[in-house]
Amino acid sequence: MHQELKKLIEYPSSGILSKEIDKNEKVEISLFCMAKGTDLSEHTSTREGLVVVLDGEGEFILEGKNIKMTPGVLIHMQANAVHSLKAQEKNTAFLLILFN
Repeated sequence: MHQELKKLIEYPSSGILSKEIDKNEKVEISLFCMAKGTDLSEHTSTREGLVVVLDGEGEFILEGKNIKMTPGVLIHMQANAVHSLKAQEKNTAFLLILFN
């Protein structure tokens, strides 16, 4: 597989746009593009995952800890970790990699 991630970033006028990049029995990779002013409320995932910030700026709250989302930031989440996201001032794009 070969993807030019920057070319896949496409911001909606509001909300979140997600694109499946790859999926197999071991891993699922999705690109999320959040329009500025968008919040994703507190939730969990049953799988362990990684968030790789590609573009923009936002805030990731993981288990009550605020993490600034800027390009190049890598966030590791354990399965069932409570988290939320905010892209308040700028559009923000990130990869979500979930492990089965």
